[in-house]
Amino acid sequence: MSRFAAVLLLLLSPAPLMAQSSEELAKKLSNPVSSLISVPFQSNFDRDVGPFDQGRRYTLNIQPVIPISLNENWNLISRTIVPVINQEDVFPQAPEKTGLGDTTQSLFFSPKEPVNGVTWGLGPVFLVPTATEPELGTEKWGAGPTGVVLKQTGGWTIGALVNHIWSFGGRGSRADVDSTFIQPFFAYTTPSAWTYTLQTESTYDWEAEQWNVPVAFLVAKVFKVGKQTYQIQAGPRYYADSPPTGADNLGFRFNFVLLFPAGN
Repeated sequence: MSRFAAVLLLLLSPAPLMAQSSEELAKKLSNPVSSLISVPFQSNFDRDVGPFDQGRRYTLNIQPVIPISLNENWNLISRTIVPVINQEDVFPQAPEKTGLGDTTQSLFFSPKEPVNGVTWGLGPVFLVPTATEPELGTEKWGAGPTGVVLKQTGGWTIGALVNHIWSFGGRGSRADVDSTFIQPFFAYTTPSAWTYTLQTESTYDWEAEQWNVPVAFLVAKVFKVGKQTYQIQAGPRYYADSPPTGADNLGFRFNFVLLFPAGN
């Protein structure tokens, strides 16, 4: 680990420095508000995109997760999603587009210890219009509430993450944002640090009255190379429902995660 990363870890880690097993790290990765610094690079490959199912889209979500210890009882978990998008043929005669999408920033205030065996976090979520092309974003500023609740017992992690975003500013010619995101997840982690996850990442657009419902089955493994810890995750996604401009049928996800656990 670099000297800068080590200093950052000492400043942000809410737990004392200690060695953690791969199984423990895998379980923490199934918890969106765990005390673990991670930097996922999540690749999503979608086809049959657009009103005529002739386009394709690649989205790389850069998703740093940083826990900050507020006091002996509370953490603040920062979760950022910065999408990098490449798409073509989404609309007839539409040129290929590559650039940033809109950034989603979530902040969760979460107790350091589970309450009656339940882990939870609440806070605000913000939509930042960072898209470099009009076709890749909403051109709207937005905000709303977000929350997560989960229970871990044995190798199981069961929970859900939700948020709702309303737009409050931005380009007047673009449609308002009024959307609900719901992500229930079911994960099982083995003693050898394999994790099997079934989840949806459903969004309901209240303006268009339209669901987007990708269902994913993902397999992940935590491992080390030298002193650095990683996780790789991969699996298919099936679109049970999607808007006319969205993807259909099967997609695929590959996730590469850098981990900075205490004692790494």
